[in-house]
Amino acid sequence: MKKILTLLAVLTVTATAFALEIGKPAPDFTGTDITGKTVKLTDYKGKIVVIESYNSDCPFCHNHYATGAMQEMQKDLAAKGVVWLLVDSVNTKNFSYRTPEQARQESADLKIAATAWLDDHSGDIGHLYGMKTTPHCFVIAADGTLVYDGAIDNRPSPKGDPRTAKNYVRAAVEELLAGKPVTVSQTKPYGCGVHYAN
Repeated sequence: MKKILTLLAVLTVTATAFALEIGKPAPDFTGTDITGKTVKLTDYKGKIVVIESYNSDCPFCHNHYATGAMQEMQKDLAAKGVVWLLVDSVNTKNFSYRTPEQARQESADLKIAATAWLDDHSGDIGHLYGMKTTPHCFVIAADGTLVYDGAIDNRPSPKGDPRTAKNYVRAAVEELLAGKPVTVSQTKPYGCGVHYAN
């Protein structure tokens, strides 16, 4: 019993050490994108970074891409110097898993305009950030501080045009670019659960 309690205490401390907190430094990570390139969050120091938990088989996520709304926002923010990282944490045994080759094809077919698509089938990045749904989004300021954690917008629907919604991610980025504090820093993410291996 004592060993179990000790283990639980260690796990609690570990979880706390990596807990996300608005206004604190975003946890650093290293991942591999679908072209085989190593990507580190620190590679983008000095830039605003958007992180999106991704799975196109999720109807909520799919709708953002099928309408072209997500790609438009990715292009618009990229033109302003913003980095957009897709994090795909679907495990290899799930039907929604994409091999790097399949992911590259999907990216081309959907005209995804993200800076990189990270193959996180281990779930390391997803767990580090506590990604709960697809999409679940995060915005990191140029100084590495986490300024937003939550839903992409206020329209939790798998149908219709996402452009009609209040987009929390866009609002957070635009406030940062204007040198203003982020008004809405945390919301409840919506969508499908992330298909982690464990």
